[in-house]
Amino acid sequence: MNYRISHPTKKIQAEINLTSSKSESNRALIIQALCQEKFEIDNLSAAFDTTTLDTILKLSATQHDFAFAHDVGGAGTAMRFLTAFFATKIGTHILTGSDRMKKRPIGILVNALRDLGASIEYMEEDGFPPLKIYGRTLKGGQIEMDGNVSSQFISALLLIAPELQNGLFIKFKGEVTSRPYINMTLKMMEEFGVYGQWHDNSISVSQQNYHIKRDVGYTYKVEGDWSSASYWYAIAALSDTAELTIKGLKHPSLQGDAIVAAIFTFFGVKTEYISDGIRITKQNVKDEHFGFDFSDCPDLAQTIAIVVAALEIPALFNGLHTLRIKETDRIEALKIELKKIGVDVEIVNDNSIKINNGSLTKHPVSIETYEDHRMAMAFAALSLKLDSVLIKEAAVVKKSYPDFWKDLMRAGFSVNQTV
Repeated sequence: MNYRISHPTKKIQAEINLTSSKSESNRALIIQALCQEKFEIDNLSAAFDTTTLDTILKLSATQHDFAFAHDVGGAGTAMRFLTAFFATKIGTHILTGSDRMKKRPIGILVNALRDLGASIEYMEEDGFPPLKIYGRTLKGGQIEMDGNVSSQFISALLLIAPELQNGLFIKFKGEVTSRPYINMTLKMMEEFGVYGQWHDNSISVSQQNYHIKRDVGYTYKVEGDWSSASYWYAIAALSDTAELTIKGLKHPSLQGDAIVAAIFTFFGVKTEYISDGIRITKQNVKDEHFGFDFSDCPDLAQTIAIVVAALEIPALFNGLHTLRIKETDRIEALKIELKKIGVDVEIVNDNSIKINNGSLTKHPVSIETYEDHRMAMAFAALSLKLDSVLIKEAAVVKKSYPDFWKDLMRAGFSVNQTV
């Protein structure tokens, strides 16, 4: 399914009920599965990653006596969180996924779990899914990890830490990247009575029990997704005029990607915090060089790359090392697709790119999405600077923001299905 995106006026005025955070939702589901007390989750994300994780957790709760294969498809968070979760659950568990998922490395997490006492086998290629996990009580203890690994590996370990006999102590080698995602995990654990602590460049979590700190009948409410809000910030920045009310966001937020509000002041987007969300408006953009380190918020990099390219602002992006192992190689994908609009992306190294001024085309372009939801949504904003943008395999947005195309139409965009 391909969609051609355009906007007749380039003037944006709309109210959006933002999709809920899959990051919060996925963590809440693991905590719910580990918590001895029952609680409900309100505003659970409808993203594919979350519905997949929810389905597998519910199914696994009824299966104990035989090996059962669980297919996460392209849900990377589900693969990582379930690998750790199943390692603590008695029985034999098989985890597999899409062809792309089988190319996404998981050896760092598996090695860490083995050090904690887990029994996990690779069923095909060493270091990659599918996995056969022999769940059992884990002894836990101290492990050492590179600080620049995916925060999902670290969060997967932290979420099961209270289940370990000796708790968990992670000593990081080098600087810890994506720290806000780790802190989100720790804050959500605290909400359910489990406390972890930073010690300089280490984290410890003792053996504890998840429990509800409030009255019986407690419901955890998931916030709207700041990563998804970034696409609306991009739309505001590239519009002629914009006034958008986006509901469901909080201030302050547990989500590190809430920094998008501060980043986009550079691109002339003003944020006003209101009782049930935010209001953003188009102001004046700073027409100068842009530089930023995305180590703490890598999911914002593609969106902002499209913005600087469309505004013809030269830019240097750092902190991109995790983008190589996402749904696609996002650095290479950006380089290929931005070239179509006359923008040169220079890959400095695996951690950095330069985006150089080019002669921005105004003609319609066709964008490949590489099975990556963020490629589809980030490039859709380009339709405000070009005649139109054709987004291929547009249904990929279901991974994190299923109603994205419907919300675009609510904001006055033309979204037409093509062959």
